[in-house]
Amino acid sequence: MTNKYYNRELSWLKFNARVLQEASDKSVPLIERLRFLGIFSNNLDEFFKVRYATIQRIQRAGKNATKSLGGVSAEELMEEINNEVIKDQALSFQVLAELEEELKEKQIMIVDETEVLKEHEAFIRNYFNEKISPALATIMIDKEAEFPHLRDGYGYLAVRMLMKDGSVNYALIEKPKYLNRFVVLPQPENDDKQYIILIDDLIRHRMHYIFNIFDYQSIEVHMIKVTLDAELDMELDLKKSLLEKIRRSVHDRKDGDPVRFVYDKDIHPETLSFIMEKLQIDYTDSVIPGGRYHNRRDYLKFPSLGRQDLMYEKQVPLPIKEVEIRGSLIQKIAQKDILQYTPYHTFANTIKFMREAALDPAVRTIKITIYRLAEISQIAASLINAVKNGKEVTVSIELQARFDEQANINYAELMQEEGVNMIFGVTGLKVHCKACCITREEDGKIARYGFISTGNFNESTAGIYTDYTLFTANKKILKEVERVFEFFEVNYKQHRYKHLLVSPHYLRRDLEKLVRREIAFAKAGKKAHIRVKINSISDFKMIDLFYEASNAGVNIELIVRGICCLVPGVPGMSENITVRSVVDRYLEHPRVYYFHNNGERDLYISSADFMTRNLDQRVEIACPIYDEDVKNEILETLDICWRDNVKARIICEHQLNKYYRDEHPPLRSQYATYEYYQNK
Repeated sequence: MTNKYYNRELSWLKFNARVLQEASDKSVPLIERLRFLGIFSNNLDEFFKVRYATIQRIQRAGKNATKSLGGVSAEELMEEINNEVIKDQALSFQVLAELEEELKEKQIMIVDETEVLKEHEAFIRNYFNEKISPALATIMIDKEAEFPHLRDGYGYLAVRMLMKDGSVNYALIEKPKYLNRFVVLPQPENDDKQYIILIDDLIRHRMHYIFNIFDYQSIEVHMIKVTLDAELDMELDLKKSLLEKIRRSVHDRKDGDPVRFVYDKDIHPETLSFIMEKLQIDYTDSVIPGGRYHNRRDYLKFPSLGRQDLMYEKQVPLPIKEVEIRGSLIQKIAQKDILQYTPYHTFANTIKFMREAALDPAVRTIKITIYRLAEISQIAASLINAVKNGKEVTVSIELQARFDEQANINYAELMQEEGVNMIFGVTGLKVHCKACCITREEDGKIARYGFISTGNFNESTAGIYTDYTLFTANKKILKEVERVFEFFEVNYKQHRYKHLLVSPHYLRRDLEKLVRREIAFAKAGKKAHIRVKINSISDFKMIDLFYEASNAGVNIELIVRGICCLVPGVPGMSENITVRSVVDRYLEHPRVYYFHNNGERDLYISSADFMTRNLDQRVEIACPIYDEDVKNEILETLDICWRDNVKARIICEHQLNKYYRDEHPPLRSQYATYEYYQNK
């Protein structure tokens, strides 16, 4: 019998397996494949910090959560996860071995401590002494002393020294995290090869130097790593501000409980049992045997080596046809809605809008939501500049944006010091919507301009995440955006919205109405069609509604990048639902909802996935697209994505990640979208 829902955690692991497919795909340039391996590993680290840790908490609390976990107990699910992860990890090591062989064919040699050339000895000695040794923490450990606190995600070298008197000494070496994992060695004369050594092996090469005071007969060195629970435990002290509480919680996160322990499978059994006993690792923790190297997320920063032939060809972000580099963007928006689709379009338009708002003497107020900012943010700089120019600036910043809490705290304090009116979210809700509204005095009246986006206002991620941003002067939309900001400041007051779909109060209700309208058309014998592009769908109520729509004859097409708990294509349940997932060089990030509406074509862009947290526990906005040119542009690019038959995977009942193929010529949607804008 087919399960009604696919488990959320296992579906996420299937998504990460699609990332690993990119590392395996020989059509992907070699260095990019190494970086996909880094993404796969980094994703897995975050999964254990957050999702696995949550399941472990459920198990340890003795809660019966089989319904929310998809019909299995926490213990059963943890076992399934571990089995799946061990299988994926084994494949990832195989992929890495293949990639290293291909690097050799391209004259790129990754050498270990036993393969160092004489020509490199002096360089390695100096590099170790100047860069690594000052930052290296070497800790002697024994059975009596308290075991040192291991830091989350750090790679440690576990050292076992067999002494000449027969005794055994143990030590841990904590590698400096801020140094690049890959050390590019000088190219010897008359040698066409390029040489790289990992810091792990460079340290191994100098092991005799580190422990030269000990009289040992042999020494063994193996890698270990722990992943800690990343949940923020918030204090209940009412006297402390949210800012103070989150700062304290982020600081305390480093003392979280271990949820995963990864070790080199060749480690000495006595060393392994000694460390596990000291760490108090038990059967509810994920214990994963691995290879010689951990922290393969570092492959995200694998050096380019000047080898453009082994990387993606550059796609220079394109200008928006209607927008010139010089002149006023606000004046352009006054004439017509403008769509920006990054990274095909340059993110510079967003920065241009913010800079213009900061300098324009007619601008009176600026209001913006912030979820994740770049490390060096021109958006934040523009907001501070606006205050200095006498504008009234209001920023709603989400202090609980996972893993960006500290960065957001730093920016919040900086902007607050400069006079920005800061709103630190809404109690019990994350503010996840992406919106900006400015007011401008024109002929004695107030005019509004702004933008609503599917992604963060972040220069760094704008180059690798695909996201729609609508620039508009539509009064109906922007008046309602201002109501959202009023809700931030006065939480008890619920506003009504005729145009925006806003959670937590109305988004679910309004989406249900839109789906039920398609059901009514289908039952009346009319064409009924829904096409949605999202990151995840896990909300059971929405899934059940889609099943109902499918049974009524509504044609439903879903493009889901990540988690998909909906089970498509099952006769009598979901036979009219098709799901595909596109994983390619850019991270597919937009949320788009399309409803045929008897030919009237209702279209929304949003920051909200079909997950319970987005529909009920966050402030989200779905914005209607009223401009027909913009509507056509989104629908055309959405259709390009749907027709991808190169990088699209079929999400079937068992989530096997088979590539979608059809009789049409190959169409790789991310490249076809770039060509679409080149020719537009």
